[in-house]
Amino acid sequence: MDHRRHSTFATALTGVVAALCATYASAQCVTSLPAGSIGPATIVGQGPNGEKAASVDSVKLSAAEADKIKAGKYKVGISMQTMNLDWAQLQVAGITDTLKKYNVEVIGVASAEYQVDKQIADIENTIQRHPDGIISIPVDGTATAATYKKVSQAGIKLVFMDNVPTGLKHPEQYAAMVSADSEGNGQIAAKVLASCVAKGATIGLVNFGVDYFSTTERTKAVNDWMKKNRPDIKIKQVAFTDPSKVGQVAGDFLTGNPDVKGLFAVWDQPALDTLTSMRAQGVTIPMTTVDLGLESAIEIAKGGPLKATGSQRPYDQGVAEAMAMMKAILGQTPPAWIGVQSLPVVQSNVLESYKTVFKKDPPAPLADACKKAAPACG
Repeated sequence: MDHRRHSTFATALTGVVAALCATYASAQCVTSLPAGSIGPATIVGQGPNGEKAASVDSVKLSAAEADKIKAGKYKVGISMQTMNLDWAQLQVAGITDTLKKYNVEVIGVASAEYQVDKQIADIENTIQRHPDGIISIPVDGTATAATYKKVSQAGIKLVFMDNVPTGLKHPEQYAAMVSADSEGNGQIAAKVLASCVAKGATIGLVNFGVDYFSTTERTKAVNDWMKKNRPDIKIKQVAFTDPSKVGQVAGDFLTGNPDVKGLFAVWDQPALDTLTSMRAQGVTIPMTTVDLGLESAIEIAKGGPLKATGSQRPYDQGVAEAMAMMKAILGQTPPAWIGVQSLPVVQSNVLESYKTVFKKDPPAPLADACKKAAPACG
């Protein structure tokens, strides 16, 4: 690490902690800190098997490698858990845009809608089309493992996003896994939420009740950060397994736990569904989450209950996945885990963050929400 950068970060972090501590008594959320001071300066998490993060730069192609790929007329299939998320759409956009630059054809994008049986069928169907590679995010790391093992058996390269199915070995059965720094994103959510609640308060965590690497890491990071930095906070937890039922699960949790004064939701859509339940009950408590979509960006811009998110950079992840796939197709061995830096998003930097994540200017609904909340919304 660059020691000058480390020193700068340490100084900034000292200021952040002081600012956070100053808010505990009054429970006023910190929403305008410099983005770099909220998030980790480096990738703090580890890969699913304890790997140190490799940089996205590790899968850049040389000019000679690029020429080989362009001449090869290669084909790649994509298998997603859903396409009904900004995150998923941005991942696929990053993959397809990048592969297109190198004359690699995407032969199809399958969406399993969170159904294990459908994803198994999707992968088996893609194998039958004999692509050179498959890029995929597993719906369930255990139930789909046997099917993913068939990919390498068929001589097809496999790159994962966010999770590695149970028992698969690198590099024999998959070429690489690319994900955000889930631990870093969880720390961002924890830091801002801690600034929102008074000493001795109780917070609730709305968790994903499936053993899934990226979401488990987020929740663990929130728990660990609170225990280390705010041991006065009491933590209650609830879990959902069906993303379509988060509103009911979170609503019942809030009804049964009126002492909860702050919430963390494991990604942005559950946060929005929880927010709907809060509004139905007339509950107004601060909440933080992970990931940035248009609707969550609008909520943060408004300055309402959703205060911050530790965002992934899904388009950039998609670019890295495409690059890792092309390296693998050329017979090289990409790193087992490639990590993408966390992005802290609060009200003051939500417009800038939207451009970073979506690679385009904020649309009118977000820009208008920010104007109405000015000057707090930058």
